[in-house]
Amino acid sequence: MDNERLKILLENVKSGHTPVDEALNSLRSLPYDDMGYAKLDMHRGIRTGFPEVVFCQGKTCGQSVEIVKRLAESHSTILATRVAPDVAEKIAEAVAGCTYHSAARILVVNKPGEQTKKAADDGKYIMVLCAGTADLPVADEAAITAESMGSRVVRSYDVGVAGLHRLLDQRDRIMEANVLIVVAGMEGALPSVVGGMVSCPVIAVPTSIGYGASFGGLAALLAMLNSCAAGVAVMNIDNGFGAGYFAHLVNR
Repeated sequence: MDNERLKILLENVKSGHTPVDEALNSLRSLPYDDMGYAKLDMHRGIRTGFPEVVFCQGKTCGQSVEIVKRLAESHSTILATRVAPDVAEKIAEAVAGCTYHSAARILVVNKPGEQTKKAADDGKYIMVLCAGTADLPVADEAAITAESMGSRVVRSYDVGVAGLHRLLDQRDRIMEANVLIVVAGMEGALPSVVGGMVSCPVIAVPTSIGYGASFGGLAALLAMLNSCAAGVAVMNIDNGFGAGYFAHLVNR
């Protein structure tokens, strides 16, 4: 149950189109729906403005399908992350309105015929930068997450510090952004450079891209945590979803 659905339900009860008993039955699963292997937080959309997001990695295909299906019965927009292609295919067979972004391993459900979140037409936007093409899956996960929540997102990819002129070519768009997500692997230097250019918050995302001494993204993580640029917040390694979610809250 999200805010829009709750408003519609209450308006229908007020107008007499929905009997009180039927409305009570719709609310019966609040605050959570116990599926045995999962307790779905059906109240989260009302509390936080966005429904519970499904992390599919580690779940069986059947569990992922049933969880998304159950959430889709009560919400207009559902987000599932770390979705393998075969799992996405099975979810799409069971739930209408699925869009699968294979590189980002993220699946978005927008229920047909229902109003979904749209980006506010107020000029504000999130800009997602990534250092190299290999960082694209994490950058796309961040961008798609923020867009699904209702933020306008602008992308600029492959603008790492090895060719600083590529980044500086984006200066105008960078300076006008409301919040920046900066994704980088290797030595993780890009967020510090960007943080020294702007007055808005910078959300740094280290990726696991790099050679042996990068330790699977740990070197980039530590570099970002030790950034000398003010206003830089750091996500966990490869956590594009967390960056997109946080950026939307800042942008909102």
